[in-house]
Amino acid sequence: MTSRRTITFFSMIFVALFAALLGWLHVAATPQDQSVQKKQQMPTIEEYQPKSTLVTKEHQIERAKFPFIDIHSHHWNPTPEEVDRLVKEMDTINLRVMMNLSGGTGERLQRTVAAMKGRYPDRFVVFANMSYDDLNTPGFGKRVAVRLEQDVKNGAQGLKIFKDFGMELKEFPGRARPPAKYPPFETLMTERNHLFAKHPKTNFIAAHLGFHGNDLERLGKLFDANPNVYVDIAAVLAELGRQPYSAHDFLVKYQDRVLMGKDIYEVNEYKWYFRALETRDEYFEYYRKRHAFWRIYGFQVPDEVLKKIYYKNALKLVPGIDAKAFPQ
Repeated sequence: MTSRRTITFFSMIFVALFAALLGWLHVAATPQDQSVQKKQQMPTIEEYQPKSTLVTKEHQIERAKFPFIDIHSHHWNPTPEEVDRLVKEMDTINLRVMMNLSGGTGERLQRTVAAMKGRYPDRFVVFANMSYDDLNTPGFGKRVAVRLEQDVKNGAQGLKIFKDFGMELKEFPGRARPPAKYPPFETLMTERNHLFAKHPKTNFIAAHLGFHGNDLERLGKLFDANPNVYVDIAAVLAELGRQPYSAHDFLVKYQDRVLMGKDIYEVNEYKWYFRALETRDEYFEYYRKRHAFWRIYGFQVPDEVLKKIYYKNALKLVPGIDAKAFPQ
């Protein structure tokens, strides 16, 4: 009996010493070690995907309520087979006319026009692009004007001149614009707005809500000062969707100045645009995490506003689109 009590006693002492040792090791751990452990437990933006328990009505809109024009898309050197597939996909979502902003210039533009408009003349619009290869050679402006005139003769219906400088730097580090080499954002906006004001007879469609999707009041002032400026909503739906009341009111007020656009083409992603524009759905996930790690809300605009965003404003600005393919 004494032997068993002795074993039990020493076992208790061992457990107590082991617990004390663990506590001492925890205290003895350096702040750096603790910091590393904490960082290892902290999820990244990509990993942080909490599941919402919110129960609300949901509307899965697979097809736009009205036929629409995508004013902002990119298709580099499309083949006839790719264009055939594109048209079939467009039909499934009520996408009537697509604007290819990446037509290029010269022979490349001719190939793109032939592949798209040459085979489906009522379904595509092709914009030309400037070549900067000879930018530093005297006479650049005159050469660009001559090239553009020829591009128009070859089927171009517009000119894409601005490049967007996206900030998804982790996935695309080459998009970085360090201040030591490039002008800051405000300088670019000032120069751009000067261009708008200097050419009042030229209509400009500023991509991505003019880079003011996070400040709609500022965008409204840009509109007020420049009647020749319009914007598309390409790749900035998440900015509107996180401010649904302001977005609704802004789109109603400036309903003649905003156009539908998607940017990166993926037929299954348009439904987020339909859902945001056509419903009041709440707190639903966005489709591209690098653009928005937050959820968005529908801001349902009236049908007459929706028609203007979907097609009426584009019909007003872009020549050569058959208006008969759209409702009045």
